[in-house]
Amino acid sequence: MRFWTGLFLALLLASCDRPDALGFAAQSPDPVKHGERVSRLLGCSGCHGADLAGKEWSEPEFATVWTANLTVAAVEFDDAQLKAMIVGGKKPDGTPLWDMPSHLFTRLSDADMAAVIAFIRSKPRTGAAHPAPVFGPAAKKEMAEGLYVSSAVLVDRHGKAWPPDAGPEHALARYMVRATCAECHEMNLRGGTPYPGADPRPDLRIAASYDLKDFQRLLHTGIAPGERKLGLMGEMARGRYAVFSDAEMAAIHAYLKAVAERDP
Repeated sequence: MRFWTGLFLALLLASCDRPDALGFAAQSPDPVKHGERVSRLLGCSGCHGADLAGKEWSEPEFATVWTANLTVAAVEFDDAQLKAMIVGGKKPDGTPLWDMPSHLFTRLSDADMAAVIAFIRSKPRTGAAHPAPVFGPAAKKEMAEGLYVSSAVLVDRHGKAWPPDAGPEHALARYMVRATCAECHEMNLRGGTPYPGADPRPDLRIAASYDLKDFQRLLHTGIAPGERKLGLMGEMARGRYAVFSDAEMAAIHAYLKAVAERDP
């Protein structure tokens, strides 16, 4: 009996770690609409634009980097190739991507990934592919020091990592946090300074001090208790996290409280 009980528990835990056992709630049976919501939570439109045609991100001394024109990629590559780029941080020919948080997406469920790709394919082709990045002296210095690395390197370093485990009852929230919050607060959710000169990001265990109503307000509006308007978090909340459902916000809040209790 103990053998079968142990085997059942092992299979249960394995299923919690397997991407297809989890996923964002499909609020519509239409995969394109589901993909639109998931892509917004993941920040796709924020980086690639509402039309997914890509944007230029330039800092004079650092680099000029374009986010990919996904409407062109949707024509040039099949679904398997698109998925491989999203989770691998490099093109099919091995060319690495830069500033694409692919390591966050390596554990997306097949259903969520298929929906995101369906949403990308729903957009009409607009414009052309963008040029390769141009790195300035500051970027080259950080590259030489190992501080600025490609998306493919980040996948190698963090693609198998998970945020703290707070038990199987919090597995879904852990999945959602991995794909979203970990972008700024790291996989361990401790925050910190992601690159030289950046504003420090708080340890997400601070969420344990929020009641649920204040936490939901924060994710909807970016306004913290005391009417504090948060800069980057405010942008993330209004642009991305406002489309979390109340149930998803409650689950994330409960998970972060559990993490704070288990690993303060």
